[in-house]
Amino acid sequence: MNAVALDPSPRVLVVETDEVLAQHVSMDLRESGYETAIAYDAPSGLHQAEEFRPSLIVIDRMLSGESGLWLCTHLRASGARVPVLLLMARDHVDDRVACLEAGADDYFLKPYRTDDFLKLVRLYLQPDTVSTEQLRFADLALDLATRRAFRNERAIDLTMKEFELLKYLMEHPREVLTREQILENVWGYDFMGESNVIEVYIRYLRLKIEDEGEKRLIQTVRGVGYVLRET
Repeated sequence: MNAVALDPSPRVLVVETDEVLAQHVSMDLRESGYETAIAYDAPSGLHQAEEFRPSLIVIDRMLSGESGLWLCTHLRASGARVPVLLLMARDHVDDRVACLEAGADDYFLKPYRTDDFLKLVRLYLQPDTVSTEQLRFADLALDLATRRAFRNERAIDLTMKEFELLKYLMEHPREVLTREQILENVWGYDFMGESNVIEVYIRYLRLKIEDEGEKRLIQTVRGVGYVLRET
């Protein structure tokens, strides 16, 4: 009888200075079927990311020594494209901007809550379905398999949340989408933050897809939301 190869469990790297919290998070993940590794500072996290090859990395922003933002920035600079979640103590616009600028995909607001945290992890570790499909609008294309955008043949790397936001806009071209619709469909878990998180992501998405002076496609409809259209 031939042995059947089982799909390996997704790997999650936890980078957390607080040993008690790190063990708590790791145990919750293992009980949910994930394989885990722990690093207690940023340099160790950088090393573990290369050795352990995780499917997802969870980083506390307030690490001892180099910060979680430093680690996130260096992971992206090294070519790591796995989803990165930051554990953060504050939920201000400046914090979200710092999160995005460092290359993180999302954040989880402390205090740590097992069920809410695992729900967010599951969102990012859903099995990918094989797809060759592309969404297109004007000179912008979105590859659903690689989660990359292309404009005038220029490849654009996106974070997970940027991809989901652009995908939702491109699935509803020329349709004005309210902030509430975007929050519900892109931030589908029980999102507790302010709706201006959308403005932060729209800003960074525009910077990426208009990097070479291309025409603006994501238009603001004041007091309502956003629409994907050419004029």
